[in-house]
Amino acid sequence: MTGTPAAEAVLRSLLDRWKTAVDAHEPHQVAALFTTDAIFQGLHPYSVGPQGIAEYYASQPLGMTATYRILETRQPTDDLVLGYLSVDFSFTDRPTLGIWLSVLAQRADDGTWRLAHYQVSRLD
Repeated sequence: MTGTPAAEAVLRSLLDRWKTAVDAHEPHQVAALFTTDAIFQGLHPYSVGPQGIAEYYASQPLGMTATYRILETRQPTDDLVLGYLSVDFSFTDRPTLGIWLSVLAQRADDGTWRLAHYQVSRLD
């Protein structure tokens, strides 16, 4: 169940697409990276599913960008990858916001990976 290069590669592929969509302010592209029943907890009340995720990212300011670093991975089963990351969200008009992020990626029947869980923490 420890981290492996394969588990990190799964997360990096998925999170690179997440970053690209976040940086381009494309909330529906971000939401498309999640399962239909994904539990999403950003810095606002949680939601379930892509609609709430799209609304969350649509509310983010234009010009916000994300830089992530994978700190830990685990692969409890062939179809699940857990990741723990640090993420810096940068803005055009305020200081960078650093958060801690836990994600759970799930492989679908068609072989694609999607985020099934997203949990932000701030440790101030």
